[in-house]
This record gives sequence, structure tokens and C-alpha cells, in this order.
Amino acid sequence: MTITTSCEEEAMAHCYFRALSSVRKWGGVVEDYLPLHQWFDQSKAILADPRHRALRHHAEGIFMLETLFGAAIVNADGRPVPVRLVGEQHVREDLGSIPSFADWARLITPQAWMLRGHRLDEAVAAAKDHAAPGAALSAGGLPAAGGAVRLEI
Repeated sequence: MTITTSCEEEAMAHCYFRALSSVRKWGGVVEDYLPLHQWFDQSKAILADPRHRALRHHAEGIFMLETLFGAAIVNADGRPVPVRLVGEQHVREDLGSIPSFADWARLITPQAWMLRGHRLDEAVAAAKDHAAPGAALSAGGLPAAGGAVRLEI
């Protein structure tokens, strides 16, 4: 899949320009808003194309932003600005609307490797089997913290 964007689109998507947009809307200085916009775009470090937005650019991501930064910030002009509104602004400017995480997840086609989970009781049994002979076990029957575990390679 090839994703093409114009230089203008790429520039506007930079956190600095998002913060400038916040300054135009609520006053203050770029530094008031930059950490909020940077939080949304930290996922570019692991996926440097627009798909990175699936991790935080949704209604639930805006709730996470508010949990991390508080209900409001006070900008350099002394004006309180609701963090939720800054988050909504960021997502709307990037996507045109505010999707839910479910909207993003619906577009993920499950692959076989995603479905290969193991029952927890199987993992517990395997851990018990790998305890070194005579090793102390915890109350749950697993090797005690710091206890020896036998590995066969």
C-alpha cells in the first residue's frame, strides 16, 4: 500500500503547527500546547505513516490525554483551556472527525498469528514442569520469585 501526502499536508501535521492552531484558537504560546500534540504523535516513532493515528487519534485517545494531562491547562495568558478541546481539535484537524477506537479496529483483518493464544492454565502447568527439582514453589504452585527454573534448549 502506498500512502501519498503533499508537503503542505505533512507540514500541517507537525506538532508545532498543531500547537500554533491551538494558540490561534485559545491564546497563549506554542509551548502551552506542544506537549499535548506531541503525545498524540508519539506513535510516529513506531509507524511513520498515517496508520500511526490508530493508536491515539480517537475518542478514547482523547480520554487518555485528559487522564495524563488533567482536565485543563492554564496557558501563558492565564486562560484555562480544557485538555479535551485541544485533543478534539488535534484529531479533527488530522482526520476530519473523531472516530472511536472501534472504528479503527473494524479495519484490522485478524491474521492467524493474532489468534494463537494459549490458556493460562497451560502456561501455569508449563511453568511448574520447568521448576528445578527441589525448588521452592509459591502459594500458586509456581517457582518462587528468584527460584531456579530448569530450561531445556
